Amino acid sequence: MASPGGGSSLVAIGGGTGLSALLRGLKHHVGSARLGCLTGVVTVTDDGGSSGRLRREFGVLPPGDIRNCIVALADDEDLLARLFQYRFPNGGGLVGHSFGNLFLTALTGITGDFHQAILTAESVLSVRGKVYPATLVDVRLRGRGVSGRTYEGESAVGTSGEELAGIELDPAAAPAFPPAVAALERADAILLGPGSLYTSIIPNLLIPGIRQAVAKSRARVILLLNLMTQPGETDGMMGAAHLQAVERHIGAGLIHTVLYNATPIPAPLLAHYAETGSEPVAVEREALARSGVELVAADLLAEGDLIRHDPEKLSRAVLDLLEPLRLRPAAAGG
Repeated sequence: MASPGGGSSLVAIGGGTGLSALLRGLKHHVGSARLGCLTGVVTVTDDGGSSGRLRREFGVLPPGDIRNCIVALADDEDLLARLFQYRFPNGGGLVGHSFGNLFLTALTGITGDFHQAILTAESVLSVRGKVYPATLVDVRLRGRGVSGRTYEGESAVGTSGEELAGIELDPAAAPAFPPAVAALERADAILLGPGSLYTSIIPNLLIPGIRQAVAKSRARVILLLNLMTQPGETDGMMGAAHLQAVERHIGAGLIHTVLYNATPIPAPLLAHYAETGSEPVAVEREALARSGVELVAADLLAEGDLIRHDPEKLSRAVLDLLEPLRLRPAAAGG
């Protein structure tokens, strides 16, 4: 449902750098006639780097993706926001940790409540929007390759190097975080991605309450297609394969629209990425159309030496998709 100010209610599901880039572009429109409220629902399966160390040593949920999203939504990414992203270059046990991760871990220890830690960080950084973990339960990711091999943990899944037959969570029926469910149920649009398919997007949807909320919602569900394949995780997977992978885990027919980049990627950049085994995610329009989804192309490519979505271009394309939803008549009794 639209917010009281008339703008649409939007929920973005994911993790990693993809979700934070999307939120960074959209935050400038929060409170406008087009976008009333913005929520990020973030995966909590990370077991690598600083987040993984804090998870193992302190028993907290991995704070890294949450931290990135909070900073992305900061009203002004000035000194405080940069402080949250500061990573200690040395210092024994501190090396590799970001200040924001330690801040969230310390607050969780003081309050005993990971969500309270998030709320405090949001207040400190004056964010435009909300960030919710998909669950407050300590969940682990497990992947199954087509070879039959099992990959335990997000880091192993993301570097499996083979086609994945499927992924699952342990425990399988972790309860969804209620505020995340409420946001999904009242959303006008739900965005999936961009981001790591098997380690950022799908893990959220494996939580029964999140998956059911997406199905129950009247929202238009939009898959934001990745620009490039991810070595070790989505090797050789094109657009239709991305859509099929999501539908294998959440059911067919829940995704209404696929938004993809239509701007050619410069050849020198492609050659550089090819050295790492990464290639463009091709959009097979006929195969995708047979799935019954709406296909929308837009200029989403950022300038520079990296192949990335441009946050502002991406936000404009998403808001253009939301415009018909914002203008539709309210449901009777809604």
